[in-house]
Amino acid sequence: MSAAQRREQLIAIGRQLFAERGYDATSVEEVASRAKVSKPVVYEHFGGKEGLYAVVVDREVRALLDRIATALTAGHPRELLEQAALALLDYIEEEPHGFRVLARESPVLSPAGTFSSVMNDVAHQVEHILGAEFKSRGLDPKFAELYSQALVGMVALVGQWWREARKPKKEMVAAHLVNLAWNGLSHLEVKPTLLTRKTR
Repeated sequence: MSAAQRREQLIAIGRQLFAERGYDATSVEEVASRAKVSKPVVYEHFGGKEGLYAVVVDREVRALLDRIATALTAGHPRELLEQAALALLDYIEEEPHGFRVLARESPVLSPAGTFSSVMNDVAHQVEHILGAEFKSRGLDPKFAELYSQALVGMVALVGQWWREARKPKKEMVAAHLVNLAWNGLSHLEVKPTLLTRKTR
């Protein structure tokens, strides 16, 4: 096995172990044992467990963001919302180990490697779409960031729930998410207020 092949093997094994057990419960010894190599081989490639974990997380972050960016092809905002929701649900369905790695928060990484930071990156992509849509409807575009965080957060949390529930079907989950989001967005008040408390 070449050095590049060995590195890929260790990344694949690390990904599976981190998904199954989380960062803390995974050891370099176990990664090495599954790969049938000595511990120094793992250290040689990654410098330790933290290095391996960082590579695994970085790959998953890029894979998910690439999927979402590739999915956003439609011109109509409702279709873009559908595409983003389906892209995340597709990733959860097709890459369960990757999603588990991302969904687990790890104390060893910088904020750039957490699930919330990945969703924040997705929200920034959605923000540009919403900003243009807000302007065209006479709504204040400065609130596009808030709405994009709300939309992406809703899809992400439902996605985490659906990962375990696995029903209804993915397309039905996406349709209901878009129904709530789109029908809510399509009837936004220009200056929303609370009924129970004055906003300042």
